[in-house]
Amino acid sequence: MRVIFMGTPDFALAPLAEIFGRGHEIVAVYTRAPKPAGRRGLELTLSPVHAAAQKYGLKVLTPKNFREPETVQEFRAFEADVAVVVAYGLILPKDVLEAPKQGCLNLHASLLPRWRGAAPIQRAIMAGDEETGVEVMKMEEGLDTGPIAMAEKLKLTPDMTAGEAHDRLSALGADLIGRALAALERGALHFTPQAQEGVAYAKKIDKAEARVDFSLPAEELHNLIRGLSPFPGAFFEADFGKGPERVKILRAARAQGAGTPGEILDETPRVACGEGALSLLEVQRAGRGPVSAPEFFRGARLAVGDVLSQTRHAAL
Repeated sequence: MRVIFMGTPDFALAPLAEIFGRGHEIVAVYTRAPKPAGRRGLELTLSPVHAAAQKYGLKVLTPKNFREPETVQEFRAFEADVAVVVAYGLILPKDVLEAPKQGCLNLHASLLPRWRGAAPIQRAIMAGDEETGVEVMKMEEGLDTGPIAMAEKLKLTPDMTAGEAHDRLSALGADLIGRALAALERGALHFTPQAQEGVAYAKKIDKAEARVDFSLPAEELHNLIRGLSPFPGAFFEADFGKGPERVKILRAARAQGAGTPGEILDETPRVACGEGALSLLEVQRAGRGPVSAPEFFRGARLAVGDVLSQTRHAAL
């Protein structure tokens, strides 16, 4: 089939490789434009999909949007059978959605209609969901409202991080979109409207949400930490002698204990929460690599009885 692939982050790499490996003719790859990098912003960093597409020898386009008629016409001129959209990041107008002969298929990382929107993996874990998945949907103008063709489920274990779920879902999604295109090619891909009940929106993660508020229950903080690990990373602040410094918590475990919220209860280190406690397992100081929390505790100027920052709305 003649396929236009539209994607940007790491999550889209496995689906792109699957489609390429199955021998489909990828006539164009659309991705977000390169971002300035380096201290002066003079270097440009390609998106993961952009870099992969170049290795495959594929044509890459990076329009800022699809408002210009010329951009839409260029898209239409590829005469694609279908477009596959995987975490692309731009809104597609009706003219683009209807340009391919078979429309546009979206690979979305949730079990719709739950977690429509930008951050479905993180939101599912932050909410304490026990299950999520990946689905192939036919796109329409609404936000992730189109009918569903195929789905694969993933059990979210109690300690699974967003990074781990991301990798599992990307692999599941690659296989799913490969099977979906095969079914589409033989005229056997059928769609079912989404349920009207259970709609939830996965809004983009706000930086303020990443600050750990130790006055909250340990269960809620545990879900926040693993939902934001490894990126952007839930964090607290501590003073190591040079003023407040951010420390990301990459892994933690629920534990027994009580005390003032944020109080270090022992050298594990175990930290008191509004209800229960958390054992910190892996952390990362600003500008440094991840380390085990006990190693961090030994090297930091912290002591049992110290209280870590706990106010979510403090200046970021």
